[in-house]
Amino acid sequence: MAAAGPRYSKDEFGKRGQRIYTDRVLPYITTQDLGKFVAVDIDSGAYELDQDDFLATERLLRRQPDAQIWLVRAGDRTTYRIGGGREPVAG
Repeated sequence: MAAAGPRYSKDEFGKRGQRIYTDRVLPYITTQDLGKFVAVDIDSGAYELDQDDFLATERLLRRQPDAQIWLVRAGDRTTYRIGGGREPVAG
């Protein structure tokens, strides 16, 4: 199966992804989920969590083959880091 191409501008993609994460996913994040990757389909709102980014996205793609995936790390300001430790988001 060919990979789906982007259907949104980068700006719209980011806005939709962050809005769904904040409104539909974040309220259900527990302390055990902090640091896990959250793969969100910005069309359906479906999502998967996993310690491994690849596994989260692959599980989501099995459920939503045409998913437009927004990837975020639960409880962090950034999805990926180079060096340094984990800097959790306050509040």
